[in-house]
Amino acid sequence: MNKRPVLFVDSGFGGLPYAHFFRSRNRSEKLIYAADRANFPYGPRPKDEVRKIFLHFVKGLVERYDPKIIAVACNAASVSALPALREAYPAMPIVGTVPAVKSAVLASRKRRVGVIGTQRTIEDPYIAELAAQFGPDCVILGEAAPELVDFVERRWYKADKEERFLAVKPWIDKFRENGADAIVLACTHFLLVADEFRSAAGNDIAIFDSVEGVCRRVESILDSEGLRSDLQSEADESLFVVSGVRPLEERWEQLSSYYGFTLETRY
Repeated sequence: MNKRPVLFVDSGFGGLPYAHFFRSRNRSEKLIYAADRANFPYGPRPKDEVRKIFLHFVKGLVERYDPKIIAVACNAASVSALPALREAYPAMPIVGTVPAVKSAVLASRKRRVGVIGTQRTIEDPYIAELAAQFGPDCVILGEAAPELVDFVERRWYKADKEERFLAVKPWIDKFRENGADAIVLACTHFLLVADEFRSAAGNDIAIFDSVEGVCRRVESILDSEGLRSDLQSEADESLFVVSGVRPLEERWEQLSSYYGFTLETRY
């Protein structure tokens, strides 16, 4: 029995759906979700810079909370810093977020797949490598959408369904005009508007994300490495840790309440 926490990390609050999904299936595990508000956004930054700031952020979290496993719920951090993170913590199980390109490529009948994410993720060769591995005949239509990331981070919590839909629809329209029949949400932030993506996509475009795959991978490691906590009891409160200067903006308190986390004010 291992009562140390499971740590989910992102540049902002986009990875919350991953942590929320994991908690819904693993109530006995103590959970910490950490957002690097001080350095948001990661997407426009050079790869080396993302690697440096993310390693520094995780170092502080590991020293303070002593997690038993880390889930990097951030595509930009995963493509930029995952090897360096594993090198820094060779004894720590670490799960990255891999965009669901494989599933989308295998499902596409038109052989045209849209991928929407941050600039850092879209520009990384990893997307093209995944597509080449699982569907070399498939055309990848990559779109960096920093304004949509910013909308989710700063407006989502107070926007109504119509505003969220209107923020997403132009991207769906663009992919549809270019013949895509599958779209990969390659930024964790976009999971918060996944319903709007699916609504705008209709029946002719399938939407793919990596939430379930990432969480199942974390669960698999907990089982195989004997890291599970007491399965017969429910864990204490889940923490929402936010970096950066105080006071926090209103949205952080609202989001922690919405997802049932306790906001950690001491970090």
